[in-house]
Amino acid sequence: MRRYGLIGYPLQHSFSEGYFTNKFRKEKVDAVYNTFPLEAISELPDLLSRYPDIEGLNVTHPYKTSVIDYLDDLDQQAGDVGAVNVIRISREGNSCFLKGFNTDVDGFVLSLKTLLNTRINNALVLGTGGASRAVQKGLDMLAIEYKVVSRKKGKADLAYGDMTADLIRNCRLVINATPLGMFPE
Repeated sequence: MRRYGLIGYPLQHSFSEGYFTNKFRKEKVDAVYNTFPLEAISELPDLLSRYPDIEGLNVTHPYKTSVIDYLDDLDQQAGDVGAVNVIRISREGNSCFLKGFNTDVDGFVLSLKTLLNTRINNALVLGTGGASRAVQKGLDMLAIEYKVVSRKKGKADLAYGDMTADLIRNCRLVINATPLGMFPE
């Protein structure tokens, strides 16, 4: 049986295990999907040792950028974005090769394209982490100008305190790329 999973912390909000378990069953895929809450990304090598049958991992908050230090290779898009949300794991003997990918960019662009019935020429991106980086890359691909907003202005174009009613009113698209609002909080 093949094994896949999700790393991040915390993971009690994730519906991935149930989703993929049902998908594998419906499509008759001989595989299992587990969530692996890692309190620190430094626990990844131990996880790979404990589960030598893992063939791939999804990566979520807060490890989309820090996981890069543990990878052997990145595809072009993950390298451009500086964030990874999928890892392919290849093994040969006791050696493990990890390649990172970023599918968030394509997912964001595809989902946004279906909603673009009018010209959106500017956006606000809330947050500066891995999801934000993917959103920014997608907005670049769509030629939509944007400003990034964070708690500290040095990390972004604006701090949350810099936002005004006029700025928000004149922005046709606001994207929350922060963990704020994640289940269960």
